[in-house]
Amino acid sequence: MDNINFNADVIVVGAGPAGISAAISIADEGKKVVLIEKASYPGSKNMYGGAVYTSALKEIFKQDFDSIPYERIINSHTWAFLNETGSFDITYSNKESASAYAIKRFNLERWMIDCAKKRGVYYIPNTLVKKLIQIDSKVVGVETELEQYFAPITIIADGVNSLLARELKLRNNYNTKDIILSVKETIKLDKKTIEERFNLSSDCKDGVNKQYFGYDFKSLKNIKKLFMMSFLYTFKDTVMIGVGASLEDLSKNKLNINQILDEVKSHPEIYPLIEGGETIEYSAHLIPEGGYKKIPKLTSNGVIIAGDAAGFINSVHFEGTNFALISGKLAGESAVYSLNQGDYSESTLNIYVKKLQKSFILKDLYSYRNVIEKLCSRSDSIEVYYPKKIKELFEIITSANCISKSSQIRNYAFSFFKDRSPKELLKDAFAFIKCAIDVFFGK
Repeated sequence: MDNINFNADVIVVGAGPAGISAAISIADEGKKVVLIEKASYPGSKNMYGGAVYTSALKEIFKQDFDSIPYERIINSHTWAFLNETGSFDITYSNKESASAYAIKRFNLERWMIDCAKKRGVYYIPNTLVKKLIQIDSKVVGVETELEQYFAPITIIADGVNSLLARELKLRNNYNTKDIILSVKETIKLDKKTIEERFNLSSDCKDGVNKQYFGYDFKSLKNIKKLFMMSFLYTFKDTVMIGVGASLEDLSKNKLNINQILDEVKSHPEIYPLIEGGETIEYSAHLIPEGGYKKIPKLTSNGVIIAGDAAGFINSVHFEGTNFALISGKLAGESAVYSLNQGDYSESTLNIYVKKLQKSFILKDLYSYRNVIEKLCSRSDSIEVYYPKKIKELFEIITSANCISKSSQIRNYAFSFFKDRSPKELLKDAFAFIKCAIDVFFGK
């Protein structure tokens, strides 16, 4: 490696939140960093639009934080269980909270790139990295369509598919059950209509995040197993609505994800929120959902993996951007440490893994390592059976039909054992208890 003419101290592949965060962390320490992005502009290939948690942004963009291009502060969170005609909602609202912003990712990443360039990051867009350059089993640079770039350390942050991580055999191909296909529509509504429908103030100091469970819809009546989650976010003059399901469930049920989204949009609880709007954008994206059990080997000689490429997603809480930002920051710090040591071997770069273990990222992924698997195994219960039972209970509570409430509630309680075998009810209980124990007693 002594004979190589290095162009930079570190090459970062991928200008998403992880890559930009890594590049900034390196540039802040006076190191020369090259950030390569295949898209023509940052965020152009990313469909994300939703709640971005502010604590990670504050940590990385301290001096620039007040100029973040957010559209609304998300301070109302709703979890809704849908049945065919209605829903059971749990809402938490705190007008004083500013822990999450509604941000369109292409706006966020353009802003992040501007911040990175101000801090000395050399940004190269519209450039595809075709392969990694290796000498004596050490990564020493990358080859693009036009030229080669050399650096003693390369940070791979090229997203869920991460061809570069697979090239190094640091990770295997995901199974279909470990990949979520998410689709989203951006629906244009005038600002006043959004504020009236969602009871929002006109100063954009509040916004709404809704997460939906349940698929008891007309065209999905014969589905045996489908674990899906839907979401809705309010922006200044648009509403974003989308749905996600695993490739395995979509394939087994011969479902088109657009069919599910259409059903969600037409639901009696959701349609009035978007009625009269115009769809101005449609996009789809793959999301890694393998969790802790599918985390790849994170370092090798001259290489670190961060963000979606490492599978850092907590889909239970819709957390991904904050994982990407902080994992990128830790990757950048680890690269700087190795540069200062003059040692780019896997053993030295493994300080990155130690940093991750101390952070919330691996602690949370470990705590939630069984949750999605358990929820998927009981998907019919979560998505259909219990939303129906909740509806039945509240029909009793909210009606007056000249029948004693005590007899109705007794019949309701006994109906659990008529509708479902004790064995299935126990499986539900054990799955939920197992999830609760894992999360409560996590790292």
